[in-house]
Amino acid sequence: MKATRRNILIITSEFPPLPGGIGNHAYNLALQLQHSGYEVTLMADQRDPNPEVEVAFDDKLPFKVHRIAIKNKRIFMYVKRLQLARQLLKHQDVVIVSGKFSLWLGGLVKSLYQIPWLAVIHGSEVNFAQPLLKNSINRALKRMDHIIAVSQYTKSLVAHLPLRAVTVIPNGFNPTDWKQAMGGNEPLKGNPSLLTVGNVTERKGQLQVIKQLPAVLAQYPEAHYHCVGFPTEKNSVINAAKQLGVVDKLTFHGHVSHEALERFYKGTDCFVMLSTETQSGDVEGFGIAILEANYFGLPAIGTRGFGITDAIVDGETGRLIDTQNDQALVKALQGILEQRKFYQKSARLWAEQHDWKKVVKDYIKVIEA
Repeated sequence: MKATRRNILIITSEFPPLPGGIGNHAYNLALQLQHSGYEVTLMADQRDPNPEVEVAFDDKLPFKVHRIAIKNKRIFMYVKRLQLARQLLKHQDVVIVSGKFSLWLGGLVKSLYQIPWLAVIHGSEVNFAQPLLKNSINRALKRMDHIIAVSQYTKSLVAHLPLRAVTVIPNGFNPTDWKQAMGGNEPLKGNPSLLTVGNVTERKGQLQVIKQLPAVLAQYPEAHYHCVGFPTEKNSVINAAKQLGVVDKLTFHGHVSHEALERFYKGTDCFVMLSTETQSGDVEGFGIAILEANYFGLPAIGTRGFGITDAIVDGETGRLIDTQNDQALVKALQGILEQRKFYQKSARLWAEQHDWKKVVKDYIKVIEA
């Protein structure tokens, strides 16, 4: 599909090489729009204390990235965001904002520029429990020309607002990132082995898996649970595992390289993401890691009622469960293992449907509308 508008500015709260769902989304969206004939410029915060890491990453990209340097006093970053945005906006045909800081910025300056503004909403940034934060985001969303929600669940979080237009475009993933080593791999410890990929936090749900692990071990004594990701709240998970007597069935691997993550996906029996909502309103809007796991034929088990509902086809690519039932995980796991080949095939086909080369076409339809 040939682009008619040439210049697109993407303003995002996250961007690689450090991990994060919003950053992953912004990276792939920018890459595919650039490949589709648009001239993309991207604005993001510096996240790594060592700027050389991000500079090296940005230099390899086919589009220009502008980073806001880390400052001890955050107010200086807010001012710099505003200054840089106003400079870049002079030469744009379309603006896409993604993440809470980007939404606030867009809500502040949109009226100064007579160009289309699109907002991508993921989940947590539109579900703040604190009224002041929630109201500020809502005001920004009302000013946008079009809202793109990454899941039906995320769309439901703004259903009460009088918005101009809301379109659901599911998250995607880039298969070419994973094609370098599609051969065999040594299986992870455990029979079966379970895997969660993501920052170890309340939202990602590692603690919920631990609570279900005794029932899993009663059915599968050799089972083992593997956690990959920054160990932010690792201690609380370990303490719960000790109380339940399952700590020897748990391994934290920390943040791993892209190549190592590929080996985890290929060496595991089942992916698990039992996400939950935190008191602050932090929620899982979709779950890109689920699609990545599916690409390797890895079925997924997730929590019913959040964005994960859009990422898992219940009974085909995995199972959706209610974590209030302490037997739910083991029953879902048993059903998957009994039909392992069926779930593996369905998971792979589902992932291929979310190839970013396909997903970007839906973005272009909105951009060109």
